[in-house]
Amino acid sequence: QVQMVESGGGLVQPGGSLRLSCAAPGSIFNSNDMGWYRQAPGKERELVAVISSGGSTNFVGSVKGRFIISRDNGKNMVHLQMNSLKPEDTAVYYCNAVPWIRRLWGQGTQVTVSS
Repeated sequence: QVQMVESGGGLVQPGGSLRLSCAAPGSIFNSNDMGWYRQAPGKERELVAVISSGGSTNFVGSVKGRFIISRDNGKNMVHLQMNSLKPEDTAVYYCNAVPWIRRLWGQGTQVTVSS
């Protein structure tokens, strides 16, 4: 595996929830902080959630209190639990190391929040 593999996106109504998952190469997962990024149409990609190798987390203000990031060290996976979703959360979501590593960008997973 040379890229991240994201899954779990979909169409959800405002106020709903989704759980995204990302499988990472072990060599990257074990030695880096990991993060979820998103890119909305016409906007730059932004980092929305970070989890350190020690489990400390941080979030961009717009998702704080609604999103939870976690990591499964046994499976080299990173998850993003997204609650109380809003239309402005609509984007393609990607995971990568923090700071990102160009060669690791995967296809992402589309999240659409709409009624």
